[in-house]
Amino acid sequence: MAIAGEGDDPAMIGGVGRIDGQPVVMLGQQKGRDTKDNVTRNFGMARPCGYRKAMRLMNHANRFGMPILAFIDTPGAWSGLDAEEFGQGEAIARNLRDMFSLDVPIICTVIGEGGSGGALGIGVGDRILMFEHSIYSVASPEACAAILWRDAQKSPQAADALKITAKNLLELGLIDQILTEPLGGAHAHPLKAAEILKTALLENLSKLQSLSIAERKELRYKKFRNMGVFMELAQP
Repeated sequence: MAIAGEGDDPAMIGGVGRIDGQPVVMLGQQKGRDTKDNVTRNFGMARPCGYRKAMRLMNHANRFGMPILAFIDTPGAWSGLDAEEFGQGEAIARNLRDMFSLDVPIICTVIGEGGSGGALGIGVGDRILMFEHSIYSVASPEACAAILWRDAQKSPQAADALKITAKNLLELGLIDQILTEPLGGAHAHPLKAAEILKTALLENLSKLQSLSIAERKELRYKKFRNMGVFMELAQP
């Protein structure tokens, strides 16, 4: 088992690969495929060492000019006492800060569940993609209902208010593209879903690589600065 502040973290995986022959760095959360694997990978909930590992990979990509492909699938960062002792908040905050400074293209894809700061820790990208049946939220509906109404049974109302679906998030401008899933869902046809994802990644990567480094970084900054901006109209 990973120690929160040091060593490896099986919940966060990554490495160097190729997509259509182009070198890239890929990283993301891994939940596991069976009960034993789920426990080993802590159900995709990364510890501080996991986020620090992700940042090391991204710095490596930046040094050698390789685009970064981040895949988000987590209910949230691990919130155990050991994670807090080793600086979970600091690790995520550092990633948020440092990802804005990277020169290479960054494409983030929500492939299942994007939960809270655990997702944001690898979620600062030039393009944010999302499979149509995935969710992306500041908190789970159950947690939100417990906080607001002290009643987890009101999670359906919370889910509606949180606007966690891909359609909601595209309308709000928080993501850039919805990826259509095969009939039955991406989990039922992973190879077909992977082809859909590959096509979208290559299209977006081509567009990003046509921009200068300064243009990409400026657009990345503006993209996130615009999130949460709203206007109030004066009452007559």
